[in-house]
Amino acid sequence: QVQLAESGGGLVQPGGSLRLSCVASGTILRINTMAWYRQAPGKERELVATETSGGTQNYAESVKGRFTISRDNAKNTVYLQMTSLKPEDTAVYYCNADRITTELYSSRRDFRDVWGQGTLVTVSS
Repeated sequence: QVQLAESGGGLVQPGGSLRLSCVASGTILRINTMAWYRQAPGKERELVATETSGGTQNYAESVKGRFTISRDNAKNTVYLQMTSLKPEDTAVYYCNADRITTELYSSRRDFRDVWGQGTLVTVSS
């Protein structure tokens, strides 16, 4: 089995910064694209940023220039550095991996569309 666990959420004032982390656990061989999504109260979940295993990044227009996604493949971890935070960034932030390949006793298995439990980010004065 595999799991994604986010951390780093909290309360921050407008203009402040936070760094979210998401660690994948399990007998992981490789992870394809990792992404951050968010869901604000009363709104649908939206894509925030993605990074492929090759390092290609994409961002939602609303966060370009303010958020940075990065990965540490050796640690099976993806980060989201958020700066110049705005009240409209308030949401539960979720980590996602589109495919995680595990290997145990020479047996490989793919897990697709894996989600973390989410971490709440509140931007308020």
